[in-house]
Amino acid sequence: QVQLVESGGGLVQAGDSLRLSCAASGRTFSAYAMCWFRQAPGQGREFVARVTWSGSATTYADSVKGRFTISRDNAKNTAYLQMNSLKPEDTAVYYCAAAGIPSTRARDYNDWGQGTQVTVSS
Repeated sequence: QVQLVESGGGLVQAGDSLRLSCAASGRTFSAYAMCWFRQAPGQGREFVARVTWSGSATTYADSVKGRFTISRDNAKNTAYLQMNSLKPEDTAVYYCAAAGIPSTRARDYNDWGQGTQVTVSS
């Protein structure tokens, strides 16, 4: 099991940028694919982006493609989500998750952080 702690959320205006961080501890970080999900009020958990174990491959939801960038630094046991050109519809709680395979499905991830709130005002 790996423990995950997100940080970097906040209240911003449309068009601004934020960088979320996900600090991992416990087992070997590089053994896990990392993913970001988000959940808006009254909605289910939505896939945002994933990165493979080495960081060599990434996948994005269509809604964030071209605006968000997922990355990881295995030496620092940290994954990141750089969010640019934020929109009000990006408002949600953002969660990072770890799994042995780089899935886009929330049910494939066993280890989750507590979430960080991102609010984008228009």
